[in-house]
Amino acid sequence: MASVKDAVKPDTKAKPGNKAPAGAPSGTHSKDLLIQLYKDMILYRRFEERVHVAYTTRRKFAGFCHLHIGQEAVAAGVQHALRPTDYVIGAYRSHTQAIAKGITPNEVMAELFGKVGGCVRGKGGSMHMFSKDKRFLGGHGIVGGQVPLAAGVGFAIKYRAEQDICVCYVGDAATNQGQFFEALNMMATWNLPVLVIIENNRYGMGTDIHRTTSIDHLWKRALGFDMAHSQVDGSNVLNIYDAVRSTGDEMRKKNHPHLMEIMTYRYRGHSVSDPGAYRTKEEVADYQARDPMLMHGKFLVANKMATEEDLAKWDEEAKKTAADAEDFADQSPPPGEEEIWQDVYAD
Repeated sequence: MASVKDAVKPDTKAKPGNKAPAGAPSGTHSKDLLIQLYKDMILYRRFEERVHVAYTTRRKFAGFCHLHIGQEAVAAGVQHALRPTDYVIGAYRSHTQAIAKGITPNEVMAELFGKVGGCVRGKGGSMHMFSKDKRFLGGHGIVGGQVPLAAGVGFAIKYRAEQDICVCYVGDAATNQGQFFEALNMMATWNLPVLVIIENNRYGMGTDIHRTTSIDHLWKRALGFDMAHSQVDGSNVLNIYDAVRSTGDEMRKKNHPHLMEIMTYRYRGHSVSDPGAYRTKEEVADYQARDPMLMHGKFLVANKMATEEDLAKWDEEAKKTAADAEDFADQSPPPGEEEIWQDVYAD
């Protein structure tokens, strides 16, 4: 089976003693896993493309909408490395993360459309996916606001003496928020089992992260708290899977937090209303030429685990799942007036 190189790229600019730790060890992966990772990534891509058309062309819903196109390897690689009982909490770019955690595409699309068939019965929308049963705790629209919540989840895990961990996704620009630092301090001080994953797609809205941050690598945020940390090359889904798997195993043994920076890239704007004019076409094309999903498909074919016909078939299946999800959302009714009194704290 396939082996992968170290998941972590060394920091050649860092001073001695100031490096990210060595990456996850190389390992072998089953054919079933390798194929499922591809199927998941293609589903996430086709689902988000369907969402984009539903929003911009068909006008099925309005409000904020942030797509994960280009970053699918993160959701796929991370989720396959977790246990079903682990918690996941994210920001507003979380449609695919919700699907990865077990919320159905039908429920996610219906939630986008504000329909009662959505995962929170049409009350959350694009930025507030949630499922208590699946332990997916959002979807949060406040930049960096999910990190203190993840610290609370980590405290609950430790208090109950559970073997689970909490994964908290955060964007690169959110690492400049005050609550990010306060929450990391709590995690490190109390040894909370929280894996904070920075999805570094290089741009906070329309601003290059290097223009707003004094350090060259965001994993260095952990140094001030003496927290375990790493940087992962997100261009290969297996890098992500291996890094999260080994890091999660270590966290369960030692019950400590970890800050992981995954280098990724989004092909679309910050939101669907952002044309992305701050980037050159050449830059986007360069990243698309190294698309993790396409590269993984070529890997499967080259290693005779799949054929081009298989890839095309799985692509069509993903498109159908996305289309079926839109049909489900269309047919699902809007929330009734009685929903006003549901899920509130007092009569």
